[in-house]
Amino acid sequence: MNQNDLLTILKNNCLMQTEEQVVQFENALAELAENPDEQYLSQYHLILNDQCEHPEVMFGLIHFLESFEVEKQIKALIEVVPQLMITAPEWTRIIHDRILNDESACQLYQNLLHSINLETPHFIYHLLEESVINKIESKEELLSIKRVSSI
Repeated sequence: MNQNDLLTILKNNCLMQTEEQVVQFENALAELAENPDEQYLSQYHLILNDQCEHPEVMFGLIHFLESFEVEKQIKALIEVVPQLMITAPEWTRIIHDRILNDESACQLYQNLLHSINLETPHFIYHLLEESVINKIESKEELLSIKRVSSI
């Protein structure tokens, strides 16, 4: 099956209200995982939906997204985050937190958000950038406290 067909199946079954929808979603995601295509990375993100009745299955999509090269995955997230915040604010927060918890990804995220804010300012990009900066500053504060207390 081609990428567009698989994307359609994922979109049509993302709420997972029936067992059949869960199976369809899992099968389509498994097939995508066998042949991922980074040109669809933004569209893969837009499948996330907070109304999903089986979040443990939707987490499979999160893991699939994280299987891509970090910079490409973060760029795709940033591209669609204004839309994603409407249909999947909780999943957006989960992805955001997972990026913040990876030091190298966090730094890259900050740089990409800063660049996009310079090119195309958007309040969501600004808020995300601020949260990254706060996370980095908190980490640095914690490290300096640990250094002082170990002396």
